[in-house]
Amino acid sequence: METTGRSTVTTEETTAGPAGGRLILAATPMGDIGDASRRLCAALASADVVAAEDTRRTRALAKALGVEITGRVVSFYDHVETARIPALLDDIEAGRTVLLVTDAGMPSVSDPGYRLVAACVERDLPLTCLPGPSAVTTALALSGLPVERFCFDGFPPRKSGARKQWLRALRTEQRACVFFEAPHRLADCLADAVEVLGPDRPAAVCRELTKTYEQVVRGTLGELAAWAVGGARGEITVVLAGAAPAEADPAALVDEVQALVDDGLRLKEACARVAEATGASRRELYDAVLAARAGR
Repeated sequence: METTGRSTVTTEETTAGPAGGRLILAATPMGDIGDASRRLCAALASADVVAAEDTRRTRALAKALGVEITGRVVSFYDHVETARIPALLDDIEAGRTVLLVTDAGMPSVSDPGYRLVAACVERDLPLTCLPGPSAVTTALALSGLPVERFCFDGFPPRKSGARKQWLRALRTEQRACVFFEAPHRLADCLADAVEVLGPDRPAAVCRELTKTYEQVVRGTLGELAAWAVGGARGEITVVLAGAAPAEADPAALVDEVQALVDDGLRLKEACARVAEATGASRRELYDAVLAARAGR
């Protein structure tokens, strides 16, 4: 543990602990078996315990990879997650390696995992992650939208009223937003998005990523809502473009600039700082301050 003057920071070694046990989170293929990493194959073969969202799918994955699982396989899905954690922690403390995998993609990303990770952190047990496939980053890359900054919002609320309230929070969100949606709710979700965000916001609907029938449909929300009425199948990931920055009114920012000047900044420097933070024109902001001073 490292202590600074303002906060306490914990650091962690990701190698096995003194007894040899640790938790390994591993990403699994979303569709194409070729996306499985060599590290995943090695972990499946060597782990003492494999905690799997669906044990049948994990065994099928191992068979397809030509890997023999020699450790104990236990189920670890939403409804049993909390009950399974104490025994898995005991396994790690006893020196065993526990491998956590979900049906597809990365554990903890709208899948079981974070509670076990949090429990390991609480007990100061070693853990590490084998990186790999994720529908979130794959959809971002394929969307064709500006995604230098993004947020991930899991699944939208199922009911229209709550879903519209969730969408309202995205009206001014300037980061791209990625979310999952069930195929039978996609049309209603996009229709609500058109109502709340308008028909012109760019977006992309990505379905069956890395699978045989992978499809990415790009367009405005209005166009995508009309397309979705025909129905969509498979795993759905939606990428919504960020909102355009609101145009700042220079006159409304004069007091903010003046406050920085009062604190000792030169006028040009104060204007530059406020302009960078708000998107206002530096020149228009400078002129607005001079006009305000002349009108006093």
